Amino acid sequence: MIWWLGLLVLLVALGIPVVTIVLHSPYSHRLASRSKPGETDRISELGSRVQTLEDDVDEITRAVSELREETQFLHNVLPQPDRPPPLAPFKS
Repeated sequence: MIWWLGLLVLLVALGIPVVTIVLHSPYSHRLASRSKPGETDRISELGSRVQTLEDDVDEITRAVSELREETQFLHNVLPQPDRPPPLAPFKS
């Protein structure tokens, strides 16, 4: 019966450093950092910033598309310097 008490004391004595090592491990620090109350606010703020950036990229894409169309139109309308100007029709 006394050896059970000795075994219990030995397990408690060895268990304390093991629990301390586990609680101070990098894994437990990462796990604890996930549950910070300010993290959810920061994540939602970053999500709204990403949405704003996506909207800005869409707007810039539309503007570039419009500029491309306008440039193509101007290239078609303006005379090209390497082509001679068209002749006027002959009037008699």
